Amino acid sequence: MKAGIHPNYQRAIAHCACGTTWETRSTKAEIRLEICSACHPYFTGKQKLVDTAGRVERFKRKYGKEK
Repeated sequence: MKAGIHPNYQRAIAHCACGTTWETRSTKAEIRLEICSACHPYFTGKQKLVDTAGRVERFKRKYGKEK
């Protein structure tokens, strides 16, 4: 291998939005995730809405049941 052309491969801490953290290796020291295997519906079997832009609330207001 040529010297000086490869990035520094180091230990990294991965943080998910659900609160799960684990240690892995990466070129970055810290990794932030929105969804991981602990909270993803495919792996957990539970339906969970991940709505970062407020689309679900806007839809419910627009097309929700009228009083």
